[in-house]
Amino acid sequence: MMERVKQLLRIVRPVGWLILGLGMGAAYVAVVANWRELAVIAAACLLLLALAAPFLIGRTNVAVDLRLEPERVAAGESVAAGVVVTNIANGRLIPTTLEVPVGSSMHRYGIASLPAGGRHEESFTIRTEHRGVIAVGPATTRRGDPIGIFSRDMVWTPVREVLVRPPMVPLDSLGAGLLRDLEGVSTDALSQSDLAFHALREYVPGDDLRHIHWRSSAKVMASGGDSNLLVRQYLDTRRSHAAIVVDDVASSWADPDHFESAMSVAASIAVRAVLDEFDVSFVCGDTASTGNDGHLALDAVCRAEHGRSGIVKSARRATQVAPDCSLVFLIGGPGTEFTDLLRGAAAFPPEVRRYAILIDPSGTSRVTETGGLPVLHLAETNDLGGLLLWSVK
Repeated sequence: MMERVKQLLRIVRPVGWLILGLGMGAAYVAVVANWRELAVIAAACLLLLALAAPFLIGRTNVAVDLRLEPERVAAGESVAAGVVVTNIANGRLIPTTLEVPVGSSMHRYGIASLPAGGRHEESFTIRTEHRGVIAVGPATTRRGDPIGIFSRDMVWTPVREVLVRPPMVPLDSLGAGLLRDLEGVSTDALSQSDLAFHALREYVPGDDLRHIHWRSSAKVMASGGDSNLLVRQYLDTRRSHAAIVVDDVASSWADPDHFESAMSVAASIAVRAVLDEFDVSFVCGDTASTGNDGHLALDAVCRAEHGRSGIVKSARRATQVAPDCSLVFLIGGPGTEFTDLLRGAAAFPPEVRRYAILIDPSGTSRVTETGGLPVLHLAETNDLGGLLLWSVK
């Protein structure tokens, strides 16, 4: 019941409440003070409300198709967008207004009277300038009077998103120097089921019968009369996994453009890792993703914003998001404390290869090593490929 009342109250727009309040106030003073002019004002307000009410009569029954092509673009590219309104009612559609929010702006289109099955199409272009997420929608029809006293709004589509990716630079393979087989990196941990064969051992109750090596068991029985079966034992393997961690604290970045450069670096590494068939994880404050789908990491890069976590807390979260990672990049800015980079790197096991990337446009691009942590000082994003080629190999 209360929800129904709230819906009815939302029909009255701020202008309507203003006119209603003015009319009621004028009527009260007119009765108390016997002021004829205020009585006329009160009557005019009441007449205006009465004339606006019939514009709400009628039913809007349409199908709205909101189209975005493509939904993922690089910064600077454009998105072709369109909206198609189809009258699915049996009768004629009364003229209405269609509103489509795009980011912080609003697109409004007048929809003329449509016969049953009639269509109305509008096209527009969404221009992108910076990395981020542009919300599009929901598409809403608005029926009301020209003054804006009453308005009955109906939502027809969910909010859609345009994901704007940062500029990226091409990189050489990250796989050089990593011990990899066809399925991943071998470890010293023994496993009962994997791909890297290690040795044979005697069967014990509970072993999977599928792992019995029948030929070897038969040879042992034939030569020595021993009736014990032999089962295969394997070396555990793991798929190469790259984790990218970015400092989200605003004070670490002297300029907003420096943070955007960090996002470009993170996206470039993520794309290269996916091309190398790595799993990829990305963590920046409250934003995190993991998996072997490159879209997941790049979408997370698009959504990353400043926060209060910092590089240390984000690195610790990365160890939970990607506990099996074999390669990690810690990306900080001019204000990131080097001790925090070391603490973040220390959150990962010793067998994980760790690299720090410091975005510092005021310096020169170079590679140093402090406390056993290779540090790539990046003055320009385009220097990333050369620094990685020199340090990772």
